[in-house]
Amino acid sequence: MLIKEKALIHWVNNFYGYGSWDARIWFIAHEEGSGDMPQEVADKLNYFHKIHAPEKPGMLCDIRELYRQVSFSLNGPRADLFKNLFEYRFGSHAVQHGTWKNLIAFVFGFANIPAPDLLEYQKKSLASASKNSEALLRLYPLPAHNHAWYYSWLDLPHLTYLQSRAAYQQHVYKDRIQVILNNVGVYKPEVVVMYGMENINTLKKSVQEFYPAVKFKMSKAIKGKIPMYHRADLPDTTLILTTQIPALRHNRIETGFDWNAFGEKLSSG
Repeated sequence: MLIKEKALIHWVNNFYGYGSWDARIWFIAHEEGSGDMPQEVADKLNYFHKIHAPEKPGMLCDIRELYRQVSFSLNGPRADLFKNLFEYRFGSHAVQHGTWKNLIAFVFGFANIPAPDLLEYQKKSLASASKNSEALLRLYPLPAHNHAWYYSWLDLPHLTYLQSRAAYQQHVYKDRIQVILNNVGVYKPEVVVMYGMENINTLKKSVQEFYPAVKFKMSKAIKGKIPMYHRADLPDTTLILTTQIPALRHNRIETGFDWNAFGEKLSSG
């Protein structure tokens, strides 16, 4: 079996994302992607289990070092161009990530300064722990595909929460949202953007249980410009919840938004 039980459990309990908790901007995706490629999942889990000791729970991962360990397994014309995910996303001939380019645009919009070459920033700076600009976090840790749940096929019958995505999410949610909200209070990022969220009402309830005085304000979408979002002003931190993802859905231009403008709007209050 490619995916080892100990490595999987360690990832579920300890993986929160990439970069540094000290980053000024946190982007929290609904889940880690690429769960439809067992070898890629195994490479990620095994490396994390080897490098990140259990006595350091919640430690964020170096995305470039992890990507060096993950074999490039996509088919098509690019199949022979890259040996690993590092070369694919951070090497000299890296391919721009459809979501990351919009997150980078948001960072510079929020700072009210012109954005650099987005691909060069991706290669050299994105989620760098030494720069403390942005962290790429995950609400749910396991790499997963949008339309399928492959973990139910693993021969791990005692890990009953893996039998369905819903059971898994219910199993991990409470502890993970508590860690994230506690770290917001400890590290005080300027803004936290939780995007692609499917459980907005549950998230709002969790935030208000942690910060009882906090109120959310909803802002409607501006077509092609600003996504619909819910905003809460926490002590020292602006929290944004949105169902939108920073990428085109099915490559349709009408599903996109201007994430640079979104950052500018939030920074202006």
